[in-house]
Amino acid sequence: MTTTTIQAPLPVRSKGSLWTGRIITWICVLFLLFDALTKIIKEHHTVEASAKMGWPVNTLQPLGFVLLLCIILYVIPRTAVLGAILLTAWLGGATAVDVMVGFPFFFPVIFAVLVWLGLWLRHAHLRRALR
Repeated sequence: MTTTTIQAPLPVRSKGSLWTGRIITWICVLFLLFDALTKIIKEHHTVEASAKMGWPVNTLQPLGFVLLLCIILYVIPRTAVLGAILLTAWLGGATAVDVMVGFPFFFPVIFAVLVWLGLWLRHAHLRRALR
């Protein structure tokens, strides 16, 4: 007796959705990379804004390196889902801090949605898994 497995074909990915996903992904990556680098180099505007939110200056560089690691994981195709999960956690923390200090919190929420939208448009296997 032999067993045959039938694997459902991957959903067809159009060039339009692929490129839209890439563009959304790179917009998110560039913004978050800018945020990480300004934390790492302790750019004075970032230091001032972080102080207003209650973050000590000595925490900026470690936070910048954590964000940089999350971005790297998101950009690598094999670890993109893990990177998206970690970026979602990062942006969830940003949302919580914004709510605590009374800043508008919609920006990190929108970016979290865009992180997943870019990934979903680029990876057919993710679309299949989420059906």
